[in-house]
Amino acid sequence: MTAPRFPSQDDSCSGAASLGQVRTLFISDLHLGTPDCQAALLSKLLRRVRPERLYLVGDIVDLLAMRKRAVLDKDQQALVARVLRLARSGCEVIYIPGNHDASFRRLCGVKLHNVSIERRAIHVTASGRRLLVSHGDEFDTHVRIAPWLLTLGDGMHGFILSLNRWCNRGRSLLGLPYWSLASALKRRSGTAQRYVAQFEEAAMRQARLEGLDGYIGGHIHQAGFRVEDGVLYCNDGDWVEHCTALAEDADGALHLIDWQGQIIESAPRFVMSRQAVIDPAIQQPVMACKPPEMTGA
Repeated sequence: MTAPRFPSQDDSCSGAASLGQVRTLFISDLHLGTPDCQAALLSKLLRRVRPERLYLVGDIVDLLAMRKRAVLDKDQQALVARVLRLARSGCEVIYIPGNHDASFRRLCGVKLHNVSIERRAIHVTASGRRLLVSHGDEFDTHVRIAPWLLTLGDGMHGFILSLNRWCNRGRSLLGLPYWSLASALKRRSGTAQRYVAQFEEAAMRQARLEGLDGYIGGHIHQAGFRVEDGVLYCNDGDWVEHCTALAEDADGALHLIDWQGQIIESAPRFVMSRQAVIDPAIQQPVMACKPPEMTGA
């Protein structure tokens, strides 16, 4: 697992062409309704990338934070409008609520403004890999860390993000690019890294139990890939600290991208679909592709 570089406002967008056609885009942890939401950068990505299918993988709206204070500025409103335009224009949009927008889970199975709301999904890539898609908060109970440490960490994270805003206002005045204080502290925290490792193991274990090829989620605000016993773990990151998304290209390859569409990291290609079959003529595995399917739970 590698920590992606947070993009600066001064970066070029030359990497968008290298990604090519985007079949599917996975985005999570946007936290609309909070001052930390990087809506403007996500809008820029959606202007450069036109996916055939868009998964909103939880914590898109931060209903928990909005109980205390709601911030829905013009950038956030414009982003919501852009996603709805995508849905109306033929992009299949699937919204999987997370723990911060859990109230929307009562609407699972409903379609609103061409947006399907589901508890979870099974995504089938163009190469035939079947991947479980969920927000990931269901794996919190599998993490062996003292509950008080998790509560403390959640509270500290909010405090650090507020410091992060002030820090970057100063950096902006000095002409310096964005820098994520929260990300830097998490990388140096042994407790945080143990939590991430246990979360990844729980997610891969669930995919393995269901006979799937891997897992895609968010929740922990740490993008990356991991492979264990033939199961692929993918985390698409977040839009309050790192501004990363997971993109599937026309061939079914998976890539972490930044807000410009630049590829940060690509998933290992050697992880083969569990639906693969052996061609007796050449005695080599051949991918057995299936059409995309959605399952609610």
